[in-house]
Amino acid sequence: MTLEDFLNHIKAGGALNTPEIYQMMDEMSDEARRITCEINNSYHSQEELRVLMSHLIGKPVDETFKMFPPFYTDFGRNITIGRNVFINACCHFQDHGGVTLGDGCLIGHNVVFATLDHGTAPEDRGVMYPAPIRLGKNVWVGSNSTILRGVTVGDNAIIAAGSVVTKDVAANTVVGGVPARHIRNIDKDEKR
Repeated sequence: MTLEDFLNHIKAGGALNTPEIYQMMDEMSDEARRITCEINNSYHSQEELRVLMSHLIGKPVDETFKMFPPFYTDFGRNITIGRNVFINACCHFQDHGGVTLGDGCLIGHNVVFATLDHGTAPEDRGVMYPAPIRLGKNVWVGSNSTILRGVTVGDNAIIAAGSVVTKDVAANTVVGGVPARHIRNIDKDEKR
């Protein structure tokens, strides 16, 4: 199985449950861990981090991208990062299903993107089901938040610190809590 085959399988909504898929996941995990160990275990300038992240995700990150390590992922090749994105320390991207960060996204400390879920029935529990997480432009995700598989967050939305986001978030809104719920709308002219 090639990476392209794997990504096409994910896009089609396929389950992760064959020996070929498991082998691909193991190979990608080994490569992701090698690169994240390099990112996390010594000092790097932002320019060096952009080069390492480009290797990790398999495509160039923009010169405006910034990150404060450590950074963790168990796949790496299904992450898309827009312009002017900042990722703070200790974030975890479980990106098998795909994680997209739109332009201007701010990701707080210890944020988790979890694109996999397991089957509910005990006999299906070992099977993983991926779905993408998509953040629009200018999304701010507060520290210690978790965003679950299949969630889309609209432009300019804010995820309050410590939230668990289980459902789509409308643009120009603030959500928070466990599970995250609508708190208020954002006025486009609001400064604070």
